[in-house]
Formats: sequence, C-alpha cells, structure tokens
Amino acid sequence: MTGVKTNERPGIRAVLKNSGVSAYKAREVLDLIRGKDYQRASEILEYCDREVATVIGKVLHSAAANAFHNDGIEAEELFVSACYADEGTTLKRWRPRARGRATRIRKRTCHVTVIVSRMPDEELNRRRARVAAEQADRRARRVAGARRQGRASAAAKAGTSEAPAVDEQVLGIVAAGDTGEATDLDAAVEHALAGSEDEQAESDDDAAGDEETSD
Repeated sequence: MTGVKTNERPGIRAVLKNSGVSAYKAREVLDLIRGKDYQRASEILEYCDREVATVIGKVLHSAAANAFHNDGIEAEELFVSACYADEGTTLKRWRPRARGRATRIRKRTCHVTVIVSRMPDEELNRRRARVAAEQADRRARRVAGARRQGRASAAAKAGTSEAPAVDEQVLGIVAAGDTGEATDLDAAVEHALAGSEDEQAESDDDAAGDEETSD
C-alpha cells in the first residue's frame, strides 16, 4: 500500500497559482525550507538571493496566517511539513530569426504549495526549555554586570580599586542547572552577594586587627 501523497498531506496550506517562474527554479528554493520551523524558514527566504524566494516567502506567511486565523495556532509552533511546485501553463511566444524563420519562446509558470503543521508537543517543550535557559543566562549576566559596576563605582569613591567579584558565582549558579523562576534566580544572586559582603567584612576586620597588633 502506497503512502500518503504529497498533495494529500494533512496541515494548513497556501497555494499560489500560475506564478511567473519555472517549477525547476521554485523547487530549488523549496528544498531549502522543507522540514524547517517557521522562523528558520522565514530567515532562509529573507536572505536567499533567488528572486523566487520573495514569492515563496509570501506563500509561507499566508499559510501561517491561515493557521492562526482558522485553527488558532501561533506561528512559533509551526513548521514546513511539505512544500512543492507543480508545472503550470506554458505561454508560447515567437521570436523572429534570420532568413524569415521564427523561434519559439516558452514562458514557464508553476503552482507553488506550502503546507505547515504544528510541531509535536515534545519538540515544543524542548524549545521552550532551551529559550527559558537562555533567558535565565542572559538575566544572570545582566545582574552580575550591574552588580560589578556598582561595586567598582563604590570602590572608586572609597579610593580603592578592590571590588568583590561575584560574576563567577552567578554564572556558576546558571551552569549548575538552576534555570527556574526569576525569583529563585534573584534569591541565588542575593545569596552570592551576601556571601561576598561577609568575606569582604571579615577581610577588613582581619586587616584592622593586624594594624592594632602592629601598633
């Protein structure tokens, strides 16, 4: 028993009839986005140097709009499950040549079809977890940078260049897998900063004790 035909695959589709480009040229670009997610496919078509990529990009956006309008599926959850180009009507023209002869000009057209479907739940959960981890990493780096600048400015006002570094501790928290809620991350950062402040205070007390002993 044969499998499902390409034009019978389930999904939300958009079709462009009688596009003024040959099917061969359209298929070369369609091969680049087949199986890609919507965002990646849009980027490929945007930076592709083929003229037909602009036409295929409009068809892709139309399919995503159909999915959102008809089924309520967000564009971030879609991927290109199938895309193909069929031969369309060929326009025949004539060009005069030498000695009273004529040469036929064939103006090819094609029908472009793009089918998008919702990604599996496992893939969506994996992507969301990766995005959450990246956001937590950026947040940790931003907080560490702000704390470092504050420590450096305070040390400059105090007339010393020493400032406790907590970047390594904050980045270590993220590397250890602590990518939970933002409140948990803030608490971890505050804990690291408190520990650094305690260490700084102890070092100051030790330095003061050494000075008294020397006196």
